[in-house]
Amino acid sequence: MTAKALLALTLSCAFVSTGHAALFEDDEARRAILELRQRVDVLQQVNQRSGDDNSQVRRSLLDLQTQIETLRMEHAKLRGQNEQLLRDVAELQRRQKDIAQGVDERLRQFEPVKVTVDGLEFQADADEKRDFEAALAVFRAGKFADAKTAFAGFVRQYPRSGYVPSARFWLGNAQYAAREYKEAIGNFKVLLSEAPGHARAPEAALSIANCQIELKETRTARKTLEDLLRDYPQSEAAVAAKERLSRLK
Repeated sequence: MTAKALLALTLSCAFVSTGHAALFEDDEARRAILELRQRVDVLQQVNQRSGDDNSQVRRSLLDLQTQIETLRMEHAKLRGQNEQLLRDVAELQRRQKDIAQGVDERLRQFEPVKVTVDGLEFQADADEKRDFEAALAVFRAGKFADAKTAFAGFVRQYPRSGYVPSARFWLGNAQYAAREYKEAIGNFKVLLSEAPGHARAPEAALSIANCQIELKETRTARKTLEDLLRDYPQSEAAVAAKERLSRLK
């Protein structure tokens, strides 16, 4: 019930009938009216304060909801940023791994590797291995002029390489194929001088004799074959040397 309604009800009760008016004096009536007005004012104030309080509560609730929604949006934004950071970190780690693997592979290309050629085991740089194999491939393709150039260049570029005795052997064979017998004899003799225990040494000695036979140096060739039989009696080249000697007699 509102204050105005209460006031109206009170006033109506106060003046229900003129028969009862005599029960009250004028002063008492005025006091009663004033008291009623005061009560109405108090009720209005209470009602107003209650309305103000309700409005304040509603505003507070709205503010709280706004703050909650703002926090929810910020949390979602931060979560998205965190997920992006995790993806970025994963991508960086993958790229770092790829770069490290690439660096390792490039470094391995420059590291010496263990190789075995003609029964000789040694350490060789990747460039040495590549160049020797390339020159040998040219020789096996029958390109003897190119093979001479390749093996001669190899010996000059890698004078201390473990490949050198084999490179000299194939260089001599390329020269022999090109009918450069004197040059071939020179390379074969260097091989025998520098590496007499090399697996290709018996063949080099036999090749010297063959070059000498081509040059019609029969006596010198016979001496070379006899030395081969003495120095490498168990070699396969010694078998061929016996056959050559039998034909030279």
